[in-house]
Amino acid sequence: MAWIYLVLAGVFEIVWATAMKQSLGFSRLWPSVITIAAMIVSFALLAAAMRSLPLGTAYTIWTGIGAVGAFVIGILIFGESISPMRVGAAGLIVSGLVMMKLSTP
Repeated sequence: MAWIYLVLAGVFEIVWATAMKQSLGFSRLWPSVITIAAMIVSFALLAAAMRSLPLGTAYTIWTGIGAVGAFVIGILIFGESISPMRVGAAGLIVSGLVMMKLSTP
């Protein structure tokens, strides 16, 4: 169950990062509310996952899901640039996440 909590925490990290971008520096109400609510849910799920997963594994995977997810959302929704180097960097993050998962009992 901890892994499910951790993946969901990562998804909510993507949600709050996206909503934060849309809040325009917390100057728009509803994106700001979504940001804060998604942060609370993300942290709560991360805390639940950390009850049984090692700190390093849980935190690394949580931030990695958020980083790669925000990278993809940035390209798909906000029209951010895509280049071989950026894609390669995201690929390295994903490979690190896979290695972290495989190294954790």
